[in-house]
Amino acid sequence: MHDLALYRKYRPKSFKEVLGQDHIVKVLESSVETNKVSHAYLFVGSRGTGKTSVARIFATNIGVSANDLYEIDAASNRGIEDIKLLRDGARVLPFDSKYKVYIIDEAHMLSKDAWGALLKILEEPPKHVIFMLATTELHKVPETIISRCQIFTFKKASDAISKKMLIDVAKKEGFELDAGSAELLAILADGSFRDGLGELQKILNFTKGKKIKREDVEKITGAPKTTLVNDFISAIAEKNIEKGISAVREASEANLDMKLYFKLIIQKFRMAIILRYAPKLKEGMAGDLREADLVFLQEVVKGDKEGMIRSPALAVLLEAYQNVDNAFIAELPLEIALVKIINQSK
Repeated sequence: MHDLALYRKYRPKSFKEVLGQDHIVKVLESSVETNKVSHAYLFVGSRGTGKTSVARIFATNIGVSANDLYEIDAASNRGIEDIKLLRDGARVLPFDSKYKVYIIDEAHMLSKDAWGALLKILEEPPKHVIFMLATTELHKVPETIISRCQIFTFKKASDAISKKMLIDVAKKEGFELDAGSAELLAILADGSFRDGLGELQKILNFTKGKKIKREDVEKITGAPKTTLVNDFISAIAEKNIEKGISAVREASEANLDMKLYFKLIIQKFRMAIILRYAPKLKEGMAGDLREADLVFLQEVVKGDKEGMIRSPALAVLLEAYQNVDNAFIAELPLEIALVKIINQSK
């Protein structure tokens, strides 16, 4: 077992270590170099994208010591009295730094009265105070607050960046994580570095060997088995509706996340199309797929005499994927997409 959570152990400590947020890092680094620091920042983005980490790094770079850095979780300190205490403390000069920095995480959780109290100090902030608010829900932040902050929007981590990060961390921990397994973990993370490292932690804690296999990842995380993804794609190539629906039903009966199953199908279907239209890219794809997956896709494309593995089918899958969250029967959009793709070819 690992005593320290991986997301804490590998949390970036400098701007150079921040992944996937170059558009933000460059601006903040420039503001530090030119000494043009704002009194209030608002970091917006989905969970696990590095908002709090970047706030800490920025504070360190402008010379703020641990004594003058305050972190507040608005989820548990959301009332007006909490903000009044913060406001009173903010008026006191820093201990041993030029600035006092207040990082308010989950800022959208503040109450209406608390926002009002915070607004007063944002309107006339002491010169020595910098507020850094982080939120996943910008629409819950009052316009009066937004207008007084510099806003930075954090991007979700791309699968490519997440995959590389996971492989690197696994290696540092003494494990070998193949590209296919890393790809699956990146998809599971859905753009969150923290969630990706959380999933990796489970794998490292429970895997028996030092070489992590795709089957281990599927078993420990509960992700759909490769065979269920392959069967659905084969069903399209073979124009076999029964086979495709059987794969979907099996995934449903196993209580698998249907949205994740759908996403894995789309990802692999896209790879098959690339192999069909740009076969010279095969060598590059070898680094993204397991050998068994590459062989499967090559066989599917080769056996697809009627041209089912093409972009129109992918367009149908992508359109159906948008409806997954609203479907009262989780597997229905995938079944409808299958029928539509096969019927279009008739």
